[in-house]
Amino acid sequence: MVTFLLSIVILVIGYFTYGKVVEKIFGVKEERSTPAYSMADGVDYVPMNTKKNSMIQLLNIAGVGPIFGPIMGALYGPVAFLWIVLGAIFAGAVHDYLTGMISIRNRGAHLPELAGKFLGKFMKHVVNAFSILLLVLVGTVFVTAPATLIADLTPAWISLGVIIAAIFIYYIVATLLPIDKIIGRLYPFFGLLLLISAIGVGGGLVITGADIPEINLTNMHPAGTAIFPLLFLTISCGALSGFHATQSPIISRTTQNEKQGRKIFYGMMILEAIIAMIWAAAGMSLFDSAELQNILNTAGPAAVVSEVSILMLGSFGGTLAILGVIVLPITSGDTAFRSARMIIADYIKVGQKKMSSRLWIAVPLFVISIALTQIDFNLLWRYFSWANQSTAMIALWVGAMYLGLQKKNHWISTIPAIFMTVVTFTYILNAPIGFGLPIQAAYIGATIITIVSTLAFFYSLRKRLGVDQNIQVDDDLSYTA
Repeated sequence: MVTFLLSIVILVIGYFTYGKVVEKIFGVKEERSTPAYSMADGVDYVPMNTKKNSMIQLLNIAGVGPIFGPIMGALYGPVAFLWIVLGAIFAGAVHDYLTGMISIRNRGAHLPELAGKFLGKFMKHVVNAFSILLLVLVGTVFVTAPATLIADLTPAWISLGVIIAAIFIYYIVATLLPIDKIIGRLYPFFGLLLLISAIGVGGGLVITGADIPEINLTNMHPAGTAIFPLLFLTISCGALSGFHATQSPIISRTTQNEKQGRKIFYGMMILEAIIAMIWAAAGMSLFDSAELQNILNTAGPAAVVSEVSILMLGSFGGTLAILGVIVLPITSGDTAFRSARMIIADYIKVGQKKMSSRLWIAVPLFVISIALTQIDFNLLWRYFSWANQSTAMIALWVGAMYLGLQKKNHWISTIPAIFMTVVTFTYILNAPIGFGLPIQAAYIGATIITIVSTLAFFYSLRKRLGVDQNIQVDDDLSYTA
């Protein structure tokens, strides 16, 4: 298991090295007030310490994505490890850090507001629609997935419908109440379950000497499904995920000092990647590709989670591990709906201090999500994957423009933005849920779109710098923390 252990070591080294590079390029201002103080409202803008913010950020971003995605990605073999490691260090963690920190510099603004400011008003409307679509899909996926796992642990007389209803009730409460009342208090306990799950399964792999395959670039997918672009959409939350761009602004509104950003945003993405490595390794070592695909086709990734947990840790330990996995989607689903509420409120400029204002925005979101639970999970996941990575692509372009306008090294965001533009457009042009073009035509079309997008980025950057050499990229605050 040299590849597995070395990959985890590289991820940790990446945090202490490349993470510092990104932080230095961004340019932290410790003396600058954060929105938690300058815009405190007792609901969404509430100062919280680094440990609490880090745990909430991890639980927000680590839904079933870093578990279900890597399990399905394990079908491709150890090439999946490369995407998790390189994607997390050079794309995912950069994406999370920049979206979180740019939001802090802009009064806790969500991605649609940031896209409007840095990519133009048209993109604000596009990203607003994308973000709400993504968050409703996430909330729905993160109801059905944990409900299936809970159903396996509860008596038969407790129906799946009852479990789904209970999760929705929790989501409604967590979406409407101030962030420090439910989320701030429960997440430390949920975090403990998460750590037990990850350490238990990861430790079990090491102690038992699991036969984790070493790195090679061979496509081991039993159906022969192409690595590009599907692997980069299948494994999202463990490497790069646009969903995170909708979650980071939640914590940007509770962060006390900009210096805490690297640990909260960059660091928690690296920790999520380690979780993804553990579950990808478990999928590859405990099942051969054909067996894994059969389980996924007949019972879904939740069944793999249950089987891995019991095999590694026995009945009691396995149950704790499954509870840890259940916690992940639930603690991302609640903030998905919360984020959707905040984005809509910002878009239509409705204050959120009053409960009635929160209620009339949130209720329609839950009605739509309840209806979506009737759709096949695998179909939802495909739409979620595309919307997710398309959002990540847009967020990376926002980060690139933010840095470029300050004449800083924008390439740390521009290069992954270009790559993800090729990935997302290749997928949607080729996929049956998209335009259904032959793969060669999809490659050509995606390449042309990417070239045009890249040229448009540099044209816009050069034009804006030509008009104003000292563009105001941050909101002007006269406050001090």
